[in-house]
Amino acid sequence: MNMNPVLETPTINDVAPARPNIWWRLGRWGAALLVVGLIALLSWGVVRGANGPRDSGLAPDFSLTSFDGQTMITLSQLRGQVIVINFWASWCQPCRQEAPYLERTWRKYKDKGVTFIGVNWVDTQKEAIAYLAEFNITYFNGVDVGTRIAQAYRIQGIPETFFVDKTGRLRGVHIGPMAAPQLDNKIDELLNEK
Repeated sequence: MNMNPVLETPTINDVAPARPNIWWRLGRWGAALLVVGLIALLSWGVVRGANGPRDSGLAPDFSLTSFDGQTMITLSQLRGQVIVINFWASWCQPCRQEAPYLERTWRKYKDKGVTFIGVNWVDTQKEAIAYLAEFNITYFNGVDVGTRIAQAYRIQGIPETFFVDKTGRLRGVHIGPMAAPQLDNKIDELLNEK
């Protein structure tokens, strides 16, 4: 009997049993990490969805550069005015439905202490500029570079319109296309506040 303390791998007919290779082991860990990652992503989505878009509190401040790159607007510098912030894209059919109404309402209220800001979301500049020309949109518009503004407002989709009172506080959000007299009524309500 061999008294060697070294343990030998048991063999069947002098063939060592197969051990899982490194890729199989990584595959198990990779699958586990993938499942954990998916659960985390779903949890984030549920929490984000449960929170919904911001509709109260101080409006998140942002600066937006116009399509021509020449003009910049900063929300916090517009205190004292009623602000309408509309998220849109040229490929969005409901945005196209509300575009004429938004422009008409802007022209009606622009000299009454109201500012409209169009925030172009996930679009190409060429198509966005064509959209503005097609609907003869004259209120301020710019691109949400990196979707930072959309994230700050927690938009759920487009079109989405946010209302900011004269003190800089969010006073509601409308998800989906607006039709007369929805926008007029909200603007009148905010203008009549002391």
